[in-house]
Amino acid sequence: MLNTSDSALADSSLWRHRQGQLIESLRAQPLLVVVRPSQSDWSSDRLEHGPLHGLIEQLASVGVQHIEVAWVDHPLWLSLIRILQAHFPDLQLGIASVTSQKSLEEVIAVGVPYAMSPCFDPALLAQARRHGQLLVPGVFSPTEVLQAVDFGCELVKLFPASCLGIDYRRQLSAPMTPLPCMIAAGGLRAEHLDPWLAAGYHALALGRGVINGAMLDPTLLSWLR
Repeated sequence: MLNTSDSALADSSLWRHRQGQLIESLRAQPLLVVVRPSQSDWSSDRLEHGPLHGLIEQLASVGVQHIEVAWVDHPLWLSLIRILQAHFPDLQLGIASVTSQKSLEEVIAVGVPYAMSPCFDPALLAQARRHGQLLVPGVFSPTEVLQAVDFGCELVKLFPASCLGIDYRRQLSAPMTPLPCMIAAGGLRAEHLDPWLAAGYHALALGRGVINGAMLDPTLLSWLR
């Protein structure tokens, strides 16, 4: 059961406020790019010289607004996120791959506006809500969608979306209207942006495949224009 103290209710209000802010921000640009630190980032002489920093700089320069950095269990991860927050203050920077109490605690410590999980974990969601931290749950089945809605989630991440197909949201909509806003994630590419958005998805999350060597996917660049 959730804590119903005044502080807990205030944190719940902050959680809902941040949820609304992200929904509105994704209406303006319905795209998130998910990136993951590599061993090269930790072995750089300075974290801001690593390939992840350079990739985020490149994505920001072409107008990508929402970037998720995957949580990894590494002693330098917190320092890396704080450097990114300082260097890219205009980005909507979030955290991906939050699946454990430790990862959530570190997310709360860095104070990002949102985080994402690939799964639906009620205990983790409740902990995030108590701290006012927006954690968008991953959902796969109709049951998980319904559970997320009952929890108060107006935004969920459909994962892995490529396995379920573009028609999945339409198939859910008849028996389960109204549906929450859905971010489609997992196995999608820039070429999927327009058809999936036209099918009613609120946004798409794309992986590091948007960059090939030193070049960004030209389909993504065309879409951003």
